[in-house]
Amino acid sequence: MSEEQNAALGGDEIELSEQAPGVVDDSKSAPEDRATAGPFDASEVPSMRPYVDLGGIKVAPREGLQLRLEVDERANRVVAVSLEYAESLLQVQAFAAPKKTGLWHGVRAELAKQMAAQGGTITEEDGTLGPELLVQTPAPADQGGTRVARFVAVDGPRWMLRGVIMGKAATDASARERVLDLYRELVVVRGEQPMPPSELLPLKVPAGVQGQRQAPEGGTLQV
Repeated sequence: MSEEQNAALGGDEIELSEQAPGVVDDSKSAPEDRATAGPFDASEVPSMRPYVDLGGIKVAPREGLQLRLEVDERANRVVAVSLEYAESLLQVQAFAAPKKTGLWHGVRAELAKQMAAQGGTITEEDGTLGPELLVQTPAPADQGGTRVARFVAVDGPRWMLRGVIMGKAATDASARERVLDLYRELVVVRGEQPMPPSELLPLKVPAGVQGQRQAPEGGTLQV
């Protein structure tokens, strides 16, 4: 995993710690048209539509889209999906969630706290999907400047899909619109198995590249 991606994920994965009862809003955060405009639950899309099946997340192919899998080499498992599109990078993860309540409000507060502790500047904005976090962190001394990442998420039926937007779309509204259109085409496969809230939905290497079980140096698999 690259330094930029690792920084955006706050190390490996952002810890989704539970908050004290009554402190954080646990209502669902999602656009009103989520069920018809996405991101979709697996039950909401036609079974015959072609997707790249990554287990907990399915990706609709489109021209110009490059897909990579981010691998935790210590645990030997796929932990995120990276989509390069429109001069930008969208990194997504799906998490199990309660049926009637959401995770994003609580996760957003925890994420802001973690990023601030790392020296980041956090701005909350109201985007087309709902509340977003724009995070600016100092780049390494040898590179200079500032790294910018935008965190978005949607609470769906028994899941939360979180995205980290980097590159041009983090600050450019036109590029961001294209990346969010890609995000809204994603499908989350929650499955019927019981899972505790905030647990990462399992991801897998697609059948066509099953032979590449060992990730190359850098912790990514090109699909």
